[in-house]
Amino acid sequence: MSEWLPLLGFFGACFATALSGAIFTPGAWYAELRKPRWCPPNWLFGPAWGVLFCAIAVAGWLVWREVGFGAAMVAYGLQLVLNFGWSWLFFGMKRPDLAFYELIALWLSIALCIALFLPISPLAALLFLPYLAWVGFAGFLNLTLWRMNGPRPA
Repeated sequence: MSEWLPLLGFFGACFATALSGAIFTPGAWYAELRKPRWCPPNWLFGPAWGVLFCAIAVAGWLVWREVGFGAAMVAYGLQLVLNFGWSWLFFGMKRPDLAFYELIALWLSIALCIALFLPISPLAALLFLPYLAWVGFAGFLNLTLWRMNGPRPA
């Protein structure tokens, strides 16, 4: 039982990161932005992130179980902080330009996690692949919104 308790901690860390979406909500500002036709509907983001955060939590736990704290967990923590920061920059500050650059750092931190996780737990690395793909897509959407609306849309 006690070996499963840390898993709850990883879910808690992911839940705390996900709270950024509740603190910094899209709101009217986002609704008024010009968007590409291929922009997903708003209702899709919550379920997609819910699945991804579950995978992120399990992946972190799998690696922690094998090696404890170290470089892989530092990278894991970094990607959580960067994930939280994107919502603050994009929705909180309404700065798609800054959010895009921050998203590049997030994508790279996820790729670093995959590289560090792979020799420790191939399953953990595999669980991060959809996250990397989604953040890549989000980066393209972020860049497109920035180009369509400017760095500081009203």
